[in-house]
Amino acid sequence: MLREVLELRKLGLEIVAISIRAPNDPMERMTTEERQEAARTRTVNTAPLSAKVAAHLRALGRYPRGYLRGLIEAIRLGAGRPRSTLYHVAYFAQAVLAGRWMMELGCVHFHTHFSTTVGLLVTRVFPLTMSMSLHGPDEFRDPQAFRMARKVQAAAWVRTISEYGRAQVLRSAPAEGGKIEVSRLGVDPALYQPRPHRDRPEPLEILTVGRLAAVKAHGLLVAVVARLVGDGLDVRLRVAGDGTERAALEARIAALHLDGRVILAGWQNQDRVREMYRVADVFALASWLEGIPVVLMEAMAMEIPCVATRITGVPELIRDGEDGLLVTPGDEGEMAAALAKLYHDPELRRRLGESGRRHVAAEYDQSRNAAKLAEIFRRRLGAWDTQRKVSMEQI
Repeated sequence: MLREVLELRKLGLEIVAISIRAPNDPMERMTTEERQEAARTRTVNTAPLSAKVAAHLRALGRYPRGYLRGLIEAIRLGAGRPRSTLYHVAYFAQAVLAGRWMMELGCVHFHTHFSTTVGLLVTRVFPLTMSMSLHGPDEFRDPQAFRMARKVQAAAWVRTISEYGRAQVLRSAPAEGGKIEVSRLGVDPALYQPRPHRDRPEPLEILTVGRLAAVKAHGLLVAVVARLVGDGLDVRLRVAGDGTERAALEARIAALHLDGRVILAGWQNQDRVREMYRVADVFALASWLEGIPVVLMEAMAMEIPCVATRITGVPELIRDGEDGLLVTPGDEGEMAAALAKLYHDPELRRRLGESGRRHVAAEYDQSRNAAKLAEIFRRRLGAWDTQRKVSMEQI
């Protein structure tokens, strides 16, 4: 999202970033661009209590009906469940401060990533219109609990990053198809340059990047490495990311005697991840659920052959056998067979890597796709002054 925001600013859109939460990582671990953006981003949860109280008093005084409408909506979204209702009232409190900031900045429209509930409540309180980006997969897992139809109806327009995402929105809101825009994410092919190809690496370096969560299926990759090593293949898996599954993965690595064969590298910033790509021979993604992972785009741009699960929007990015290899999610044997195939066939690795970069450059170029998104903003905002401030909520 940061890269997209920076590209949109280059194209003349004035974007004020509002985040619900503060960054998870300390400033010293961020890239220069991340630090600069964090410094200019307004953060709702870290705002002083006095600012929060003042925002509610002003909203109540200026928009009493809207304030009441937003509070009632939050309670309705709680569906009579005490815990859920408490959460939604908290979202309402966040929405009032975020909306107050938008009004002070002169915004007439805002765009939200991953804060759609807060965004919905903003539109109930303030005379602001909303658009939103739906990345998946969490939004599509339980669209009724996500209130998909309600949010799409409240939005001026909806951006999905894949055709798969578009279909999922239509499933919940079939009458709202005219609101949906497919606008893909992307990477900078100039930044993600091809890394040196190695015909006979010792060991074959396999890389995966993602948070250590059950949905990412890192445990399956660990089992796959054990199988490959047992078959006599010289491979090593590096995992960039951290999360709740770390302890379980460490225990599994120890139980399978894979110390030195599986490296949990922990969280890495973008600069460090690029360094890890440079020494990778293969990229593997075993996830159960994804949108269209940008890490796959990055790896493909660097001509790293990818093995990924055949899920959600991934087949739109990787054409099986042409840009990479697709496997059935949860199928350890199929994943192992695909990686073994790449291990034994350096020319296939080269061909898939080169084709992958061409495909990313053609369809997932960051600058080109950001220009398409900017055109959508200008077209959808219609008669509004396109130089007005556009507030984009992001986490």
